[in-house]
Amino acid sequence: MSDFDEDPVLSDVEGGEEHLKEAENEKVEVQHLTQEIISEGLSLLCRTGNGLAHAFVKLNLQKRGLEDIAAINSYIHIRFLDLSNNHLTDLSPLSSLTQLLWLKVDNNSVMCFKEQPFAQLTYLQWLSIAMNQLTDVDGLVGPALESLNLTGNHIQRLNGFQYGSFVNLVTLELRGNHLETTDGINLPHLQQLYLAQNAIKRLEGLEKLERLTTLHLRDNQLESLDGLSPSMKCLQYLNARCPGPMATKQAQIINLHHHG
Repeated sequence: MSDFDEDPVLSDVEGGEEHLKEAENEKVEVQHLTQEIISEGLSLLCRTGNGLAHAFVKLNLQKRGLEDIAAINSYIHIRFLDLSNNHLTDLSPLSSLTQLLWLKVDNNSVMCFKEQPFAQLTYLQWLSIAMNQLTDVDGLVGPALESLNLTGNHIQRLNGFQYGSFVNLVTLELRGNHLETTDGINLPHLQQLYLAQNAIKRLEGLEKLERLTTLHLRDNQLESLDGLSPSMKCLQYLNARCPGPMATKQAQIINLHHHG
């Protein structure tokens, strides 16, 4: 999957936000998804699940100006799909692509998850929906998801991140949203959490994240460190650089996991 290989988490990498903004400006004029466009984007011939036939399993449809992807639903063998830099609002046609492992939908216009488009994608491990118009994660489920990137949306609350919907999630990226609290993430297997560039004032609910090793909170509005829990014994890296009084407490923050 060489064309699609990349670091799934862009958080706290210098220039990451600029990269996303540049990509957003590269959208092209609207056009309909045709069989010809699909054929041009197909690659990577592999055996199908039963081993008796072959099919292309990689599809690159980025920068095609697409508003509708209904024509994609018959390509059931696709495993790697890039839909970045289009005009998509509805991802429900993806529900039939049950072999998907990797999906990128960055820089589109998705506002919600109609009809739980990923509920049947039981093999999907990597999902990026950065730079869209999401305000919450209602309807988003990922039974096999290990990495989820929601950078640069308008998400205000986290109550959709429950263990039953994301039992395997290890990395969660929510940089550049509109969050005011960390409460609502009930993911006991989560190891990396990126929450930089939000409006977080309070640390709440973190005691549930006992396996967390990395927590990024820089450029928020933290009023105190209350909420960092002694149960977070796996925490190895914590970045809470914030303007104001909190900026003087970095040494204390970084070493908290050594105590208690």
